[in-house]
Amino acid sequence: MGCAFPKADLFGYCLGMRFLHPERDEQLELALEDVFIVPDLFDGGSRLDVDLTPDDFGGASHPIVSANMNAVTGKRMAETMARLGGLGVLPQDMTLATVRRIVEHVHRAHVRFDTPLVVEPEATLRDVQGIIHKRAHDMVVVVVNDRPVGILTQADLQDRDQYTLAENAMSRDMVTLGADLEPRAMYERMRTSRVRSAPVVAADGRLVGIVGRWDPVRQSILEPALGGAGKLQVAGAVGISGDSAERAAALVEYGVDCVVVDTAHGHQRRMLATLGEVRESTGGKVPIVAGNVCTAPGTAALLDAGADIVKVNVGPGAMCTTRMQTGVGRPSFSSVLACAREAHSRGAKVWADGGVRHPRDVALYLAAGASRVMIGTALAGTYESPGDLRTDPEGRRFKENYGMASARAVSDRTEKDDAFTRARKAFFREGISTSKIYLRSGFESVGDIVVDMISGVRSTFTYVGAKNLQELREKVVVGVQTPHGYGEGTPHGRER
Repeated sequence: MGCAFPKADLFGYCLGMRFLHPERDEQLELALEDVFIVPDLFDGGSRLDVDLTPDDFGGASHPIVSANMNAVTGKRMAETMARLGGLGVLPQDMTLATVRRIVEHVHRAHVRFDTPLVVEPEATLRDVQGIIHKRAHDMVVVVVNDRPVGILTQADLQDRDQYTLAENAMSRDMVTLGADLEPRAMYERMRTSRVRSAPVVAADGRLVGIVGRWDPVRQSILEPALGGAGKLQVAGAVGISGDSAERAAALVEYGVDCVVVDTAHGHQRRMLATLGEVRESTGGKVPIVAGNVCTAPGTAALLDAGADIVKVNVGPGAMCTTRMQTGVGRPSFSSVLACAREAHSRGAKVWADGGVRHPRDVALYLAAGASRVMIGTALAGTYESPGDLRTDPEGRRFKENYGMASARAVSDRTEKDDAFTRARKAFFREGISTSKIYLRSGFESVGDIVVDMISGVRSTFTYVGAKNLQELREKVVVGVQTPHGYGEGTPHGRER
């Protein structure tokens, strides 16, 4: 393939995953719910000793990737995912001007502290109300010359006229934290001060970020994903239209760390031609991920055409209707296993895409041979996902989500076509156009979800007796279960 980007160690290409009953299980087509991992001896000392670093390319400290869906990954998601050690992929439907602005923002962002929401003292509470829902920390900082002079939370907005000035409503008695404090000291300071979040300041008093109550704890177990220049990583996607090569070249110029060439059916002539053009236009400066496919021949074709990493799965996504519309696809676990075996035999890697609802799903995809796992809908109902936070008649908060092959997405993508052409293309939809994704209590932030996912996966490694991805592949044994076997493993101790 001739790629010039630094490769990770080329270990694990001979995929070692074994079935508990191979004489039968190898013949089955299996979804994530159909399988389980068999425990074994762990001789390590702690879950924190487990290394979850992906083995495809450097930077990330764990395998979670936020999907290139319009309702999932934007500026806030990409920044936060990288700060938490993962990777966000900006969608192909974004204008290049928007992508450039977001990449520049992510690269400017602090690697430890969240970007604060700020207003000047002359701003109104209407201005504050327009932005306070855009972060999980529930705080807007009032600044003068980049230095905090007060804070505003939801409590400060209650029973006040929307045109009240920020300086007349802000709390001046605020807790600030020095940027040089270690995570434990930050956590203890907030705990003893009984604050949920606090501005972070440099030695000269300048505002550099903000931390929530649990952010220092997260920082102690998750290293940020950094590129070669020490900046937060971000990836960008392109489709397979006529300008894909030019768009990919622009993404590399803007500084993305990875280019994803994405279409619903990746094993097609147009994709293969586009891949060659994208590789030529990007000059091998960054890794190229291509998909989606669900077979070994599809994987081989994408690798031969110029992909470094293959994105796997057709149809398991929560917003996808491909299998119901077409009957085409393949159960998710078997898809990843087949494609990973082909890729690893060639010294390449795969990402598993779609169908993740629980930490176990990430662990199973890694066991099947994936280097990273792309998550979409599970991240859509968070403060950091794009779109406005809305409230239903019962007062529950939600965001809208939609599939990237839905009528809504197709309509947005074809807005430059004439009306008749757009109407005709709208017939070929393979996704849900709108769905309410509710914010779950305790999981309103992407940080809550990522930590939950990664904590579960760390525990999986210890149950298997593995300290890193290479050992997991060498040791893991997977069994096949009945629907009742899956059911008894779900929490069922609630009151009936």
